[in-house]
Amino acid sequence: MSGPFQGGSDPPAVSAIVVSYNTGTELLGCLASLAAHVRLPLEVVVVDNASGDGSPQRVRAGFPRARVVDNGSNLGFSAANNAGLRATTAQHVLILNPDAEITPGAVETLSRILDARPSVGAVGPLTRNLDGSIQVSFGPDLTPLAEWRQGRLVRGVRARRPEALRQAEARAADQKEVDWVSGSCFLARRRALESVGGFDEGFFLFEEDADLCLRLRRAGWSVLFTPAAEVRHALGRSMEQTPEQTRLEYDRSHLRYYRKHNGPVRTVLLRVRLALAGRFAL
Repeated sequence: MSGPFQGGSDPPAVSAIVVSYNTGTELLGCLASLAAHVRLPLEVVVVDNASGDGSPQRVRAGFPRARVVDNGSNLGFSAANNAGLRATTAQHVLILNPDAEITPGAVETLSRILDARPSVGAVGPLTRNLDGSIQVSFGPDLTPLAEWRQGRLVRGVRARRPEALRQAEARAADQKEVDWVSGSCFLARRRALESVGGFDEGFFLFEEDADLCLRLRRAGWSVLFTPAAEVRHALGRSMEQTPEQTRLEYDRSHLRYYRKHNGPVRTVLLRVRLALAGRFAL
């Protein structure tokens, strides 16, 4: 296969980091979309969290100029992305899930926004399911009331309720500053990521994106959502393999976020809510 990250003498304008754990087929589709649709000089690093499905070998065979970083064990999403940051050089860094696919012009659009707006630390695109229906890919800081409101919208969108879909489309119609953008795909300024120490590796999976964006904003950077760039995302495909572990890690990350940002009272209330639901609580 050919693609801009597989040759050329120009230094990379964008470094794409794709963290993978047993996502072989989806991962190859993700890399194919980068090869087909990105025209900027691009370096691609796949950080593999000890996949057992032959993913690293398939990447090396199909995309020989994509670099594979083998972690040797499952370090989680945050630590793996930080390993990718250390292994790359471009000033614009694309964080991309292996079950997401770039559409034509998306990376170039995101990169132009960072070039034009020096105060923006990260910018996220409009995200749609593979069938074109919208996903909720940005939102407010995680507080009990904000989560309740956001949760209603997310559940409605996933259930394809017409009013929820209309609301989500209306919210995503305009470019705007937001509190967080989804870690499934965003383009960040390396200097911004380095200014906050990258991802918090205490988040194994989930809510590392909301935490990162909050820390970026506290450091003086803005976070932007734009509908001018679009990706397609097979939501949850990479997590369907281990649903019990996925739920456990979500609860752990939820509690970590609350301990960091929401204070002891809200954290205790979250513990109680998890316990009443029969869910994991530390």
